[in-house]
Amino acid sequence: MDALLPNLEGRRRLDLIETDLADLSVKTLAFDTAPAFAIGAAVDLPAALGWLYAAEGSNMGAAFMLKWAKEKLGLSEEFGAGHLAGAPEVRGLHGHSFTASLDEVALSDDNEACVIAGAETAFRRVQALLDEAFG
Repeated sequence: MDALLPNLEGRRRLDLIETDLADLSVKTLAFDTAPAFAIGAAVDLPAALGWLYAAEGSNMGAAFMLKWAKEKLGLSEEFGAGHLAGAPEVRGLHGHSFTASLDEVALSDDNEACVIAGAETAFRRVQALLDEAFG
């Protein structure tokens, strides 16, 4: 996967999300229940690309969410909203480099449909986790 999409390691935010949840005294979400991708199992590449697309899309919108969290909730990059902090490079450039790499992956029409389905599944999973944590 790293060969297809450079800097995947630098795009990971789970540790930041877990820190934010601890800051807010929110119980850890059940990230490991019904995982979409099990450790050691074969990876469904189109579905995985869809999940990554959804994650990167949320990173692109994070600037707006961070502004709102600061103004309305008093959160910051240092407390409760660290996962919304911008990328070390300019946020737009960070997202553009990802989508450019994704566009270079050769996919059949069926596999492109699987990418879209993977992104939709990812959004639904995140919404379910948020509903679980915040009611």
